[in-house]
Amino acid sequence: MSSLKRFFIEKIADTVILQGEEHEHAKNVLRLGVGDEVILLDNSGMEYTAVIAEVQKKQMLLNVIGKAVGDKEAAVDVALVFGYLKNADKNEFIVQKAVELGVKKLVAFSSEYSSAYMNANKLERLNKVSREAAKQCMRSVAPTVEYCDTLSLALESVDGYKNKLFACEFATESKAEIATLDGSTAIVIGSEGGFSREEETLAAEKGFCSVTLGKRILRAETAAVALTSVVMFSLGELGDNKGAGTK
Repeated sequence: MSSLKRFFIEKIADTVILQGEEHEHAKNVLRLGVGDEVILLDNSGMEYTAVIAEVQKKQMLLNVIGKAVGDKEAAVDVALVFGYLKNADKNEFIVQKAVELGVKKLVAFSSEYSSAYMNANKLERLNKVSREAAKQCMRSVAPTVEYCDTLSLALESVDGYKNKLFACEFATESKAEIATLDGSTAIVIGSEGGFSREEETLAAEKGFCSVTLGKRILRAETAAVALTSVVMFSLGELGDNKGAGTK
């Protein structure tokens, strides 16, 4: 039996109106109708079971019949801060895979060697990808993708994290022991052009530890997924190597 279809909605009440893209997807793509059960999500971490009571041309009416705490969220808080890339598909790939891996905070930024530009439509597209990925992997929270127009602001956005990792292609050794990580962790990955020496110095001044991803130079999107996966494994979110971490 397939799992119930999942939809994000801004506000949950006893009776809910599903509109816009979520309604179009439910009605025209999934062909859901009166009597079908679904899961509604409001990004609070709760999951609400609801039954479709009425299908109209531009909206659906649903009655909420139960609720439960979602059990797919990571126990540890991990943030991915990534240089915004020229290729839109690569940015979407990073967001999609980070959400699947359990990342709770996503921040895109422009840096010294960046050559891509963000706008409101592009940012909304990345947030749509986040919501779609969250539904696919059964998460109850879709991380909001934020944007900072400087590296400094991006680093400040994760100031409170216990571990701060700065992936740097010219680092000769890692200044943090990733295998023994414990607690909230922020990961910073550059854009296609990488980081300058001045940016590495700035990150160090803000408490970030430079880490190397090995002797081969990885594409930015590969580096983002690879380091996030390693961090999640170390924190116990992939496999049972040491149990869940704590913030």
